[in-house]
Amino acid sequence: MAFLSRHGRGHRRLPFEVNYRANVYGFKVLGVERLISVSAVGSLKEEIKPRDIVFSDQFYDKTHRPSTFFGGGVAAHVSLAHPVCGPLSRFLYDTAVGLGVRSHPGGTYICMEGPAFSTMAESRIHRAWGGDVIGMTGATEAKLFREAEICYATMNLATDYDVWHAEEGHVSVEMILENLGLNIHNAKAVIRRAVAALPPHDPAACGCREALRNTIVTAPSLVPPALKRKLGPIIGKYMR
Repeated sequence: MAFLSRHGRGHRRLPFEVNYRANVYGFKVLGVERLISVSAVGSLKEEIKPRDIVFSDQFYDKTHRPSTFFGGGVAAHVSLAHPVCGPLSRFLYDTAVGLGVRSHPGGTYICMEGPAFSTMAESRIHRAWGGDVIGMTGATEAKLFREAEICYATMNLATDYDVWHAEEGHVSVEMILENLGLNIHNAKAVIRRAVAALPPHDPAACGCREALRNTIVTAPSLVPPALKRKLGPIIGKYMR
């Protein structure tokens, strides 16, 4: 098992300052095979109440961050039609329900750049797009974990109603921290139970561990040797 605080110890980095590629690369080198992401989000739906947990299975990425290991001499195009590991996400949801935690299976995560929260107009547009929750990290991680062939699922802890809800106060750091503190107990309980009971990986049910197969379009002979060595943990089994 491995644990990483994506924003740094003491939460020192803004979402766009996080070195997502280094984080995912580190997990890959350590031999991590399944990753449970936990993050705070705003709710874009009335039925997703603050302190609920949402196991999002789709993303809409509004950011412009580096979100691939490729480039600089090697090109690949991985499939993201289903960006999370379905079996892992369902197992986490079932675990949460079994513990009596109010949870939601699936949902679209709108990933914004931040660090400021949404304007009222933006929040209304995100709802019109069909978003369920909004955050600042999930989509970037999902893309990189797919390229790294690590099973990825996300537990989104709803802390607020963003700014769209007429009867709720506008989102603030104080509100987020208060609700997050109350929700973190449930998140820990779900992770503790799930990690202890995770079944063996089933290759027939999940294609995450073969996500890069047939996606690298650059001829191996054209990839710079230094880049090939650098990306060894990611592409090594497909390109020697």
